[in-house]
Amino acid sequence: MDTSKYLAGYPADLLAQVEPLIASNQLGDWLLRRYPVAHQVRTDSALYDYVTDLKKEFLGKGLTLSRVQYDNKIQVIKHALGQHHFIARAHGGKLKSVNEIRIASVFRVAPEAFLKMIVVHELAHFREKEHNKAFYQLCRHMEADYHQLEFELRLYLTYLDTGDLLYT
Repeated sequence: MDTSKYLAGYPADLLAQVEPLIASNQLGDWLLRRYPVAHQVRTDSALYDYVTDLKKEFLGKGLTLSRVQYDNKIQVIKHALGQHHFIARAHGGKLKSVNEIRIASVFRVAPEAFLKMIVVHELAHFREKEHNKAFYQLCRHMEADYHQLEFELRLYLTYLDTGDLLYT
Protein backbone atom coordinates (compact mmCIF):
# COMPACT_ATOMS: atom_id res chain seq x y z
CA MET A 1 0.00 0.00 0.00
CA ASP A 2 1.39 3.41 -0.98
CA THR A 3 1.47 5.63 2.10
CA SER A 4 3.10 8.60 0.36
CA LYS A 5 -0.18 9.85 -1.12
CA TYR A 6 -1.75 10.94 2.18
CA LEU A 7 1.09 10.70 4.68
CA ALA A 8 3.85 12.54 2.84
CA GLY A 9 5.51 15.16 4.99
CA TYR A 10 5.07 13.37 8.31
CA PRO A 11 8.26 12.52 10.25
CA ALA A 12 9.88 9.17 9.51
CA ASP A 13 9.64 8.04 13.15
CA LEU A 14 5.88 8.60 13.12
CA LEU A 15 5.45 6.72 9.86
CA ALA A 16 7.58 3.89 11.25
CA GLN A 17 4.95 3.44 13.99
CA VAL A 18 2.05 3.00 11.55
CA GLU A 19 3.77 1.12 8.72
CA PRO A 20 3.56 -2.23 10.57
CA LEU A 21 -0.23 -1.76 10.86
CA ILE A 22 -0.44 -1.07 7.16
CA ALA A 23 1.91 -3.87 6.13
CA SER A 24 0.06 -6.47 8.24
CA ASN A 25 -3.38 -5.32 7.01
CA GLN A 26 -4.40 -4.34 10.55
CA LEU A 27 -5.02 -0.66 9.88
CA GLY A 28 -8.77 -1.21 9.41
CA ASP A 29 -9.05 -3.05 12.72
CA TRP A 30 -7.10 -0.31 14.48
CA LEU A 31 -9.36 2.38 13.01
CA LEU A 32 -12.49 0.46 14.04
CA ARG A 33 -11.22 0.16 17.60
CA ARG A 34 -10.55 3.93 17.72
CA TYR A 35 -13.74 4.91 15.87
CA PRO A 36 -16.30 2.12 16.13
CA VAL A 37 -19.23 3.95 14.49
CA ALA A 38 -19.84 6.36 11.66
CA HIS A 39 -21.66 9.65 12.16
CA GLN A 40 -25.32 10.01 11.17
CA VAL A 41 -24.97 13.35 9.34
CA ARG A 42 -25.85 11.85 5.96
CA THR A 43 -27.96 14.49 4.19
CA ASP A 44 -27.01 17.96 3.03
CA SER A 45 -29.60 19.52 5.33
CA ALA A 46 -28.24 17.60 8.34
CA LEU A 47 -24.73 18.68 7.34
CA TYR A 48 -25.88 22.31 7.13
CA ASP A 49 -27.32 22.07 10.65
CA TYR A 50 -24.16 20.38 11.96
CA VAL A 51 -21.87 23.05 10.47
CA THR A 52 -24.14 25.89 11.58
CA ASP A 53 -24.11 24.61 15.17
CA LEU A 54 -20.29 24.50 15.19
CA LYS A 55 -20.13 27.95 13.60
CA LYS A 56 -22.44 29.43 16.23
CA GLU A 57 -20.50 27.81 19.06
CA PHE A 58 -17.06 28.97 17.95
CA LEU A 59 -17.40 31.82 15.46
CA GLY A 60 -20.56 33.60 16.60
CA LYS A 61 -23.42 34.88 14.50
CA GLY A 62 -21.52 37.22 12.18
CA LEU A 63 -20.93 34.77 9.35
CA THR A 64 -23.92 33.53 7.37
CA LEU A 65 -23.51 30.30 5.46
CA SER A 66 -25.30 30.26 2.13
CA ARG A 67 -24.79 26.58 1.42
CA VAL A 68 -23.24 23.53 3.01
CA GLN A 69 -23.26 20.23 1.16
CA TYR A 70 -21.54 16.99 0.36
CA ASP A 71 -19.93 17.14 -3.07
CA ASN A 72 -19.19 14.01 -5.07
CA LYS A 73 -17.10 16.03 -7.54
CA ILE A 74 -14.37 16.74 -4.99
CA GLN A 75 -11.50 14.36 -5.53
CA VAL A 76 -9.84 14.00 -2.16
CA ILE A 77 -6.26 13.81 -3.38
CA LYS A 78 -6.59 16.85 -5.68
CA HIS A 79 -8.85 19.14 -3.68
CA ALA A 80 -8.00 18.08 -0.14
CA LEU A 81 -10.96 17.14 2.05
CA GLY A 82 -13.40 19.97 1.50
CA GLN A 83 -13.72 23.39 -0.05
CA HIS A 84 -14.84 26.77 1.15
CA HIS A 85 -15.96 29.65 -1.02
CA PHE A 86 -16.57 33.23 -0.07
CA ILE A 87 -17.63 35.63 -2.76
CA ALA A 88 -18.68 39.24 -2.31
CA ARG A 89 -20.63 40.82 -5.15
CA ALA A 90 -22.01 44.30 -5.59
CA HIS A 91 -25.59 44.02 -6.74
CA GLY A 92 -27.79 47.08 -7.09
CA GLY A 93 -25.80 49.17 -4.63
CA LYS A 94 -25.77 46.38 -2.04
CA LEU A 95 -22.98 44.02 -1.20
CA LYS A 96 -24.10 40.40 -1.28
CA SER A 97 -21.85 37.70 0.14
CA VAL A 98 -21.99 34.01 -0.64
CA ASN A 99 -20.30 31.71 1.87
CA GLU A 100 -20.37 28.00 1.22
CA ILE A 101 -18.67 24.85 2.37
CA ARG A 102 -18.47 21.64 0.38
CA ILE A 103 -17.31 18.39 1.95
CA ALA A 104 -16.08 15.46 -0.15
CA SER A 105 -18.79 12.79 -0.37
CA VAL A 106 -16.40 10.12 0.86
CA PHE A 107 -16.96 11.61 4.34
CA ARG A 108 -20.73 11.07 4.23
CA VAL A 109 -19.95 7.75 5.93
CA ALA A 110 -17.04 8.30 8.29
CA PRO A 111 -16.41 8.77 12.00
CA GLU A 112 -17.90 11.95 13.45
CA ALA A 113 -14.48 13.09 14.69
CA PHE A 114 -13.19 13.17 11.10
CA LEU A 115 -16.20 15.09 9.85
CA LYS A 116 -15.78 17.62 12.65
CA MET A 117 -12.08 18.04 11.88
CA ILE A 118 -12.86 18.81 8.22
CA VAL A 119 -15.67 21.22 9.11
CA VAL A 120 -13.45 22.99 11.65
CA HIS A 121 -10.77 23.37 8.97
CA GLU A 122 -13.18 24.88 6.46
CA LEU A 123 -14.80 27.17 9.04
CA ALA A 124 -11.38 28.44 10.12
CA HIS A 125 -10.76 29.59 6.54
CA PHE A 126 -13.54 32.14 6.90
CA ARG A 127 -11.44 33.91 9.55
CA GLU A 128 -7.93 33.02 8.38
CA LYS A 129 -7.40 32.60 4.64
CA GLU A 130 -3.90 31.09 4.83
CA HIS A 131 -2.61 28.00 6.61
CA ASN A 132 -0.62 30.01 9.12
CA LYS A 133 -0.09 29.91 12.88
CA ALA A 134 -3.31 31.83 13.60
CA PHE A 135 -5.25 29.43 11.35
CA TYR A 136 -4.06 26.35 13.23
CA GLN A 137 -4.62 28.04 16.59
CA LEU A 138 -8.23 28.64 15.57
CA CYS A 139 -8.56 25.01 14.44
CA ARG A 140 -7.21 23.83 17.81
CA HIS A 141 -9.59 26.21 19.61
CA MET A 142 -12.55 24.57 17.84
CA GLU A 143 -11.14 21.02 18.10
CA ALA A 144 -8.39 20.45 20.68
CA ASP A 145 -7.22 17.20 19.00
CA TYR A 146 -7.15 18.78 15.53
CA HIS A 147 -3.64 17.63 14.54
CA GLN A 148 -4.10 14.07 15.83
CA LEU A 149 -7.43 13.81 14.01
CA GLU A 150 -5.90 15.11 10.80
CA PHE A 151 -3.22 12.41 10.95
CA GLU A 152 -5.72 9.66 11.73
CA LEU A 153 -8.01 10.88 8.96
CA ARG A 154 -5.09 10.49 6.58
CA LEU A 155 -4.65 6.94 7.88
CA TYR A 156 -8.36 6.40 7.17
CA LEU A 157 -7.91 7.65 3.59
CA THR A 158 -4.90 5.38 3.21
CA TYR A 159 -7.06 2.46 4.32
CA LEU A 160 -9.89 3.43 1.94
CA ASP A 161 -7.41 3.19 -0.94
CA THR A 162 -7.36 -0.57 -0.38
CA GLY A 163 -10.92 -0.61 -1.67
CA ASP A 164 -12.39 -1.88 1.61
CA LEU A 165 -15.05 0.03 3.51
CA LEU A 166 -15.18 0.27 7.29
CA TYR A 167 -18.69 1.71 7.67
CA THR A 168 -21.99 1.50 5.87
